[in-house]
Amino acid sequence: MSYIDLRSDTVTQPTPEMREAMAKAEVGDDVYGEDPTINRLQELAAEKMGKQAGLFVASGTMGNLIAVLSHCQRGDEVIVGKKNHVFVHEAGGMSALGGVHSCQLPNQPDGSLLLEDVAGAVRPDDLHEPVTRLVCLENTHNGCGGVYQTPDYTHQMAEWAHSHGLSVHLDGARIFNAAVAQGVPASQLSGPVDSVTFCLSKGLCAPVGSVLCGSQPYIAKARRLRKMLGGGMRQAGILAAAGLVALEKMVVRLGEDHARAKKLADGLRLVPGLQLDPKTPATNMVFLSLRPEVQCTTDELIEKLKKRGVLIGATGERQYRLVTHYWIEDADVQEVIEAFRRVVG
Repeated sequence: MSYIDLRSDTVTQPTPEMREAMAKAEVGDDVYGEDPTINRLQELAAEKMGKQAGLFVASGTMGNLIAVLSHCQRGDEVIVGKKNHVFVHEAGGMSALGGVHSCQLPNQPDGSLLLEDVAGAVRPDDLHEPVTRLVCLENTHNGCGGVYQTPDYTHQMAEWAHSHGLSVHLDGARIFNAAVAQGVPASQLSGPVDSVTFCLSKGLCAPVGSVLCGSQPYIAKARRLRKMLGGGMRQAGILAAAGLVALEKMVVRLGEDHARAKKLADGLRLVPGLQLDPKTPATNMVFLSLRPEVQCTTDELIEKLKKRGVLIGATGERQYRLVTHYWIEDADVQEVIEAFRRVVG
């Protein structure tokens, strides 16, 4: 049975053009810096992020871990939102593997951190306390509904952090969604920060990989940490070739995913038994919940929809996330709306 898979944009498969590029990719040993395809990808990624250099890594989680470890020493502290991916969904890596302490602050509904909260969390110069070293931001913000941060917010936070001797890392897994939604270049969202990661394997459809970008000295340090973590991938230009297609061809069409997410949300709002936040979707994610009168558990709804060929993911008790992407068509949107009508309407 074929499924309309809305669980995440991580389920995207490489496009035919990507597969062809992968088959023809020129490769070399990347640990020696000799893979020309990876080198081109890193240069293009850095250009788009407004940075000096880039580093191809296996995943966003690896990229964020390397980013934190490149900024912090063992025992240092990073200020991060309670709902940020790097804190909630990355297996505690920065603490377990890096010995980096975290100070978790409440995220605002738009995913941001209040500047006054960040200011209040900075540690005094006291030998009893960890040293505050880094602020982590996220854009788009998965845990807050796929919402995006503005260039003004990012600039304000980075300017304040730098004036107080702190660095800023941006988990920009879906930064191109944020950029397209606001009609700005991605570099306006990443330029003010010290480091940024973004994923090639979500809405951009590449099969594997993320890129960490920053200054030349910073990326040189990050490269050593990547090797330490087992990320020296040798002839990985085969993977980077798909990443090049992703950056050159897939960014410009992300607005289509956003438009389909809006159509999906508009249709689901008319289904009795469903509750949607009035602001959803901000990008390509639709968040909804079941009204109290619907007699259905979290897993039961997922199973009922699966039997109708629709896959969705749960984000909480009777709460769900639906994510549009390259492989979701207009007809799929209508089919999903009808499936919900039959199951909970």
